Amino acid sequence: MTLHHHREHPWRVRVDDDGGTPCGAGVLLDDRRVLTCAHVVRLAGAEPGGSTPRLRISSVACRPEWTRTARVVPGSWVHRDGTRRGDVALLRLDEPAGCGIRTTLWKAPVSGGRVRVYGFPQAEPYGVAADAELAGPAGREGEWGQLKQVRAGDPWIERGYSGAGVMALGGEFDGRVIGIVVANYVNGDARAAWMLPTETVLTYLPQIAGFTGGAPADRLGPADGAPPGDVLGDPLRLALTRELARLLDSGWSGTAVVGTGGSVTAGDSWLVRLVRTADPAARATVSDAELTGAPRGTVLALGSIDAACSARGRSVDDVRGYLVQRFGLPGGDDRTVVEQLLRRTPPACLVVGSVDRARDAPALVRNLLAPLAARARSRGMRLVLGFEDRPPDGLPHDVALDPEPLAVAGAVVGGVGAAEAQAAVGRLAAAEDAAARLEEEHGRRFFAAPRLPPRVAPRLRVRLAVARATEPNPELAAVLRAAAAARAEAAGYERAVRRLVADHEDLCAVLELHRVRAARFFGEEDRRLAERYAPALRALHTVPVDLVAARELVRRYTDEADRRIEAEQEEQEEQEERGEQGG
Repeated sequence: MTLHHHREHPWRVRVDDDGGTPCGAGVLLDDRRVLTCAHVVRLAGAEPGGSTPRLRISSVACRPEWTRTARVVPGSWVHRDGTRRGDVALLRLDEPAGCGIRTTLWKAPVSGGRVRVYGFPQAEPYGVAADAELAGPAGREGEWGQLKQVRAGDPWIERGYSGAGVMALGGEFDGRVIGIVVANYVNGDARAAWMLPTETVLTYLPQIAGFTGGAPADRLGPADGAPPGDVLGDPLRLALTRELARLLDSGWSGTAVVGTGGSVTAGDSWLVRLVRTADPAARATVSDAELTGAPRGTVLALGSIDAACSARGRSVDDVRGYLVQRFGLPGGDDRTVVEQLLRRTPPACLVVGSVDRARDAPALVRNLLAPLAARARSRGMRLVLGFEDRPPDGLPHDVALDPEPLAVAGAVVGGVGAAEAQAAVGRLAAAEDAAARLEEEHGRRFFAAPRLPPRVAPRLRVRLAVARATEPNPELAAVLRAAAAARAEAAGYERAVRRLVADHEDLCAVLELHRVRAARFFGEEDRRLAERYAPALRALHTVPVDLVAARELVRRYTDEADRRIEAEQEEQEEQEERGEQGG
């Protein structure tokens, strides 16, 4: 009996037509099943009703090599020609492969990261590897995730790669298959390709559930996955949707606290709907017409939310366990998992709803969510926390999307128009953007720097959208006042940070001035001065800069330099006097 050996990644197989001509690639799930693209099967002429009932599957990672004929499993050929949807098929080998392997397709975040695919371009029957970056979708519609080339000139995905397993490189899912290649694009120097994530494949082929691992992207809504009804006809829910989508589709990072209850009963149906526009599994149940026909700014990019869950009725262990499984983390206690999430590359985008309806909401906030919220912005993480009542006092956040109306005490109906309020909110948004850029450039450089004030413009845009629908409305005046107050706070933050920058520049200038002056008297290598200069220089250039400590170290150096220079000058004067007397 011949001994069977596997090379690396034995799930790699080539799909040929019945005559042996290569048509694409596939993923060997076990000794009888292969996952590939529907259009690869059609290229081989073996689609339902095609010119032949079978095709061939050939090993490229087994010794000895093997070839088996295979057929499409009834009901598993999914092809939507002319769209970026579907394109998947399950094959059954006529005879067992004899490999004895079982491949797991992982439900994993597809918002970013590097992957590798093995395909079979022309004249390469044993395959060539191509590396790519996960780049999200190219448009609102469809359910394919885009891949982009890592380096120009490297091997790239072309005909013969369709159906190939997309394997994560690095990170928590390193070496695991997270989807399949479905198409490529080459136009001059432009290079792109598309993949179908595991969760989308599973939606089309539920019979492969036993070959999948990991947690789904979306556990926020009902367990049956039924899409919410029409929730965007209400001005408040439409405005909340647009503001959160604006944040999540931009370069923003931080913590957004979202109100889903209260007297206005906004509910969480709008949040559930928005999350599902990004969910690879839900995309397969929504038509392109529904996505493109949705109101502007209410559809997220595919895969842009890495994980979403409801905390309702769940324990801290339940929520932590979902995060560990979804992100493929090593796990541990609350503090350990928080650190793992904050250090993740690329930074995570996470939504947790109904936080205050958890089994032990104070513990969930204290042990897991508040530590994430406090450091989300500095780590590039995007964290959305939904509360049915008011969030707890002191919870760190960068945006509060509170649906409740603003206080209108003293406001006069008709005193402020929608255009005036909108202009004020626009000025506030520009000021908050400027403050955020300043914090990015300078604010994080200093120890004990003032905290960037939470953005207020998103909430005011929500209330403005509601108030202008019933103009004249006294809340427009409240929006105007709130915008002015928040703009003053942003200006105060900018002044405080610029003072830190100016103080730092002054200390650097003083230190350099004294160094140059001392060098003229004692040279660059004076040991006693160097022992005081080095700590001062290090304190000014070690981030975060502690200006109080740095100022004291600079003072010690300059005092010593001044004292030594004075003593040197006095000695020189005495020598000159003695010389004159001797003459």
